[in-house]
Amino acid sequence: MNEVVFDIDRLREVALDQYGFVTTAQAEEAGVSAPSLAMLVKRGRLERVVRSVYRVPQVPPTSFDRFMLTLLWTGCDEAALSHETALDAYDVCDVNPTSIHVVVDGGRRIRRKGGEGYAIHYETVDAKQVGWWEGMRCVKLATAIEQCAATGTPRYLLEQAVENGRKRGLLGKREAERFEAMVGGADEQEQRGEPS
Repeated sequence: MNEVVFDIDRLREVALDQYGFVTTAQAEEAGVSAPSLAMLVKRGRLERVVRSVYRVPQVPPTSFDRFMLTLLWTGCDEAALSHETALDAYDVCDVNPTSIHVVVDGGRRIRRKGGEGYAIHYETVDAKQVGWWEGMRCVKLATAIEQCAATGTPRYLLEQAVENGRKRGLLGKREAERFEAMVGGADEQEQRGEPS
């Protein structure tokens, strides 16, 4: 007996791993056409969130939705949470980012509407520098600390991140020592009146 699989069921399968979201490209890969997407939206079975990103309303919302939406909004498979957003995700310091920081490949340019509240950083990040947080690509803590140091995150937050990252095993001994020396070097420069 053949089982009938409806388009919304195909979309839900994809969306369950992405906090309820599915992109137009993912829908096409699942065999759901653009006209079918439009019909599902019209019937209230699917919500259009931003250009090329939809939400299956049967999937309950969570506090992580905004992060997944940001990653999918970029349209870049290699996009990863980064900078202060990654520090916040790992809960290693008292950072409270005002934007969701995402890194995409340096060769890309994103020209989409709907990116208010997002800070897109263009840099090439090696695959070894990226891990997973709550099912989403996120730069590893060492990379996040380096990014934040380069973009002016306050030193006391970096000190907290290094200390807590070391205690929780998110930083290796060498990494922690390197960052502690980096932060200590900034202290010495500041005492001499030099910019860090």
